[in-house]
Amino acid sequence: MSEIINLNQARKARAKAEDRAKAAANRAAYGRTKEQKTALQIEQTRANRLLDGQKLNPRKSDAETQQD
Repeated sequence: MSEIINLNQARKARAKAEDRAKAAANRAAYGRTKEQKTALQIEQTRANRLLDGQKLNPRKSDAETQQD
């Protein structure tokens, strides 16, 4: 025979587990210090500048042939 459970308690336990999971995700996303946010922004800016510096500029002859 199976165990008798209180459906109200089971529903509340499931809701609490979902709330805990959501809180953990929010802590990971928003729970950073100002120093960590600034460091990440500096790193992203540096990476973007490095990537922009690696772009190739088309030569005039290549640009002319693409337009024709």
